[in-house]
Order: sequence, then structure tokens, then C-alpha cells
Amino acid sequence: MGTLKFTKMHGCGNDYVYFDCFSQNIEDPETLSIRLSDRHKGVGGDGIIMVCPSDIADGRMRIFNADGSEAMMCGNGIRCVAKFLYDTGLAHKKHLEIDTLSGVKYCDIIEKNGEAVAVTVDMGRAELVPGRIPVSLPGERIVGETVSVAGGEYEVTCVSMGNPHCVLFGGDPMELDLETVGPRFEKDPIFPQGVNTEFIEVIDSHTLKMRVWERGSGETMACGTGACAAAVAACLNGYCKMGEDITVHLRGGDLVINYTDERVRMTGEAVKVFDGEIEV
Repeated sequence: MGTLKFTKMHGCGNDYVYFDCFSQNIEDPETLSIRLSDRHKGVGGDGIIMVCPSDIADGRMRIFNADGSEAMMCGNGIRCVAKFLYDTGLAHKKHLEIDTLSGVKYCDIIEKNGEAVAVTVDMGRAELVPGRIPVSLPGERIVGETVSVAGGEYEVTCVSMGNPHCVLFGGDPMELDLETVGPRFEKDPIFPQGVNTEFIEVIDSHTLKMRVWERGSGETMACGTGACAAAVAACLNGYCKMGEDITVHLRGGDLVINYTDERVRMTGEAVKVFDGEIEV
């Protein structure tokens, strides 16, 4: 039995339990994430995030979902990791490099009174090649294609932002029975590694409304990579224009996305909720 120090943080309501692994060691993070994510018997969150040393960047991020599976990338999480590094002094720099399983990402700190309040992240290029997303469908890319998936026929756009996404456009996503349809997409055989699914309503050429079902976590208040995928899909389907800021309304807040052929930039809040200790 030992004690671990943690920090609860969120970006647009997408909340995780963060551990400083510069100064403490985490054993069996998969089991720990399942335990701590429970909102009645644990700390409560969409998973845990370990902030670790890196030989190639200012820090390294490891993400474990609420079901214990390790994730490749987390858009809201990486903003909070940047805030953690900046505010704690582990890397008190306006321009940070963070190592992830999806590669090194570049973060610009927006600070107020000496603390990071928001972060812009260069998420890199959007991947559209089906085999690299991955999605088991033919063609050079899947944009607005009608396919048999999740027990029905849906018009989908598939994107990877370091993790796989399936984007659908339609009416108000709040009217969906997401608890039923979300798992059907996540577990459909055409997605060999599972998928995050975004249901989008186009408000205007610069505004989207989104609801998301994340693999390994279920419905979350927000998904940063999902908002990026939604903006990419909106541009590819002609709803929005590349190179212009797109505001994505999520259940937990707003993210601003800018998509070009070279990269996707995401800007949003990063919020500390509290510090704590827990016996493990």
C-alpha cells in the first residue's frame, strides 16, 4: 500500500486524473484507470493521464481510458498536460513539445497571471488513407460515402487524428439514442481498432454542434481529436472552408479548429480542478 499524488483537470468537461511521473512511479496504470475513473467509488474521470519525462520533448503523455485501454492521443488531455508542465515549472515555456504515441505535438501556451488558461495545439496532418486510420473500406479516402455500418446504412467520413474517427452529419445530435448507436459504431468490424464516432449538426459555415462516443470511454463531454476530425470532415464535405476558424460546440464547451492540408490546429481551455492524494 502506498500513496499517489494526483491532479484532477479538464478541458471542456473532458476530465482525467493526472499523475506527475517525473517524481513518482505508477504501476499497473490499466487497473488504476478503471478504479479511479469510477464516478461513484473512485475520483471520477474519463481515464488517467501520466505526465512523464521524455528524451525527445519537454514531457511525454500516456493516456488510459476508463476501461483500462491505452489511447494513442487525446486532444483535451494534451492541453491539460501542457498546462501541468507550464504551471508546475516542469517546463515553464510558452512553446512546448509533448511526446505521445501519435508523435510529438507542439503546444502554444495562452497564459493569464502567470498560469496557463488555454492552449493551442498543432495536431499535425489529418490522415485520410483508409488503411492508416484504420477502416476496412476500399478507396483512397472515405468522404461522405454511404456504407453498411453499425447495423444500418450511414453516410460517413473517416479521419485519423492520431486515433480513428468516423464523422456523420445530420440533425440535432442531442436527439440521438447515443447509448445504443455509439457502441455499434465502436465495435463494428470495419474498424479493426475500434473508432470514435462524432455526430455533427452544421449550424453555419464556421460553426458545428457535436456529440461524441469515444472508444473505451463511451460518451464524453468533449473530445479534442473528435472536434478536429469534425472540422476536417466539414471542410471535405463542403460545409466549411479550409484555413478558416471553425467553432465546435461540445456538451462541455467550445473548441476552435483551423484545418489546412499541412496541419490541424486546436485551441481550447485547460482547467485545474483540484489536487489530491489516494492510497493504492
